[in-house]
This record gives sequence, C-alpha cells and structure tokens, in this order.
Amino acid sequence: MTDAARFGVVVLTMGKRPEELQRGLASVLAQRDVTMDVVVVGNSWEPTGLPDGVRGVYLPENVGATAGRNAGVPYVSGEYLFFLDDDASLPDPHFLAEVAARFAADPRLGVMQPRVVDPEGKAPPRRWVPRLRVGDPGASSPATALWEGAIAIRRDLFEAVGGWPDEFFIFHEGVDLAWRVWDEGFTPWYAADLVVNHPVMDPARHAVFYRYNARNRVWLARRNLPVLLEPVYVGTWVGMTLLRVHDKEALTAWFGGLREGMAHKPAGRRRMKWSTVWAMTKAGRPPII
Repeated sequence: MTDAARFGVVVLTMGKRPEELQRGLASVLAQRDVTMDVVVVGNSWEPTGLPDGVRGVYLPENVGATAGRNAGVPYVSGEYLFFLDDDASLPDPHFLAEVAARFAADPRLGVMQPRVVDPEGKAPPRRWVPRLRVGDPGASSPATALWEGAIAIRRDLFEAVGGWPDEFFIFHEGVDLAWRVWDEGFTPWYAADLVVNHPVMDPARHAVFYRYNARNRVWLARRNLPVLLEPVYVGTWVGMTLLRVHDKEALTAWFGGLREGMAHKPAGRRRMKWSTVWAMTKAGRPPII
C-alpha cells in the first residue's frame, strides 16, 4: 500500500489488569506499516501510566463493554476501527497491516475476527470459533457471530449498523454486530490465519452471566429479527438452556433475565431482511440458533 492505512484503536479496561493492559498496548504500538490513533477507555477507572502517544478516556461509571467501546470511537480517527480488550494482545507486528490489506482487496468484507489462542497453549473453547460447527479452528470462514475481544471493522460500516448495542452491557454483542453487518450486505469473516492471544476464561465467572445471557438473547431477537422468527429464536435457546444447565440457582437467574428481556423493549430495532436470513442460513447458521 502506498499510503498506510489508518486505524482508530479502542482498548477497553477497568484498570484491574495493569500488566495485561501494558502488554496489549505494547503489541498495538509495535504494529508496522499502518498509522494508529489509540485510546484507552477506562470503565470506572481513570487511565494513568499510558505509553507515549496513547490517550485515555475516563468513564466515571462502569457502563459495560458495549457502551465502553462505543465511548472510545469519537476520540479516534481512521478509516478502520480496531477494538481490543485489555487481556488480549497481538503476537504479530504485521497483524493490522494484513487486516487493512484484506479490507482493501475485498470491498464486501465488513468485519474480521482473528483466531483466539491461549498464550499458555490451553485448548480453546468452542465459543471462540464463530460458527455452529466448529470443525478445525484453523480454518477460516464467514462468521454469523463474533468473539468481541479483538475486532476490526470498517468505520463507516460500524457507524451504519449503529455500533455496539449499549444496553447489552456484556454478552452477545458480537452476535448483534455480526447480524447487522450481514444485513448491510457485508460479510463478517473469521480469519483463522490471523492470531490474537487471550487466556482461556470461564464467562460464568461474572455474577450476572446467566441473567445477561438470557436477557440479551431476547434483546437480540427483538432488535433484529423478523417478528415471525423472534419466538423461534428465543424458544430455541430456552430449550437449549434447559438441556445444558442443571444448576437451580443458575436457571433461576437465567429465567429472571428472560423475563427482563421480555419486559423491556431494547432501543434501536432494525428488522432483518429475509434475504439476510437466507444469506446467514447459507453461511451455516440461520438466525434461529
């Protein structure tokens, strides 16, 4: 590329993992053949001790991963956006340059998620591979969901889809983003040959996991799906949860979240086109699973 691609990089943190944050920032600043505008968004933490060239955005309250990422976007410039969580890092200094080259080569490529690798070699959970049939994690494919810890997207597309869903706080926002990218006529892509490092963690460590998991499933449907598919999608996940989860306390929290999702209408509804439903079905995962 004659002109270096420009990335607006938003790193999200609560300030509780200082070593990991510094590692992630160092891996961003080591990127070659691109220009970057980097901010660290402190969710209820005022960013301090940042490397030269990195600015902080202070949010007095923890607004969640979704609104936190969105809050950083107005502070960065660039035709592409890259979102990185504070416990993730890029092992390859050519990562962003390769991402930019792929965006330039394919105008319908909208958003990319790299393959997630635990730096200690632990087996990756299936949720890190954004397709129904995981198969070989090393095989690239279209994506009908996204792991949110390291995401590259065209800035104009990000703005067109309305960004991350603020109300979700955490969990399933990558599904919402992927669905809307599909509906704009672009392809979300799982780039298995591009790698980001991130430790294996159990999402159920969050106290609100089961509640938000269920609530956001309902909001996914209510924000995006044709009315006919809303009960099908929610009903499918009710059945899958009953099959998978047997802890009484967890089920109580999950069904509490389900009721919350039904009681409150989320903002930003955009009904998915039936042509998008078909495109996602051909990609391997109809939006009812």
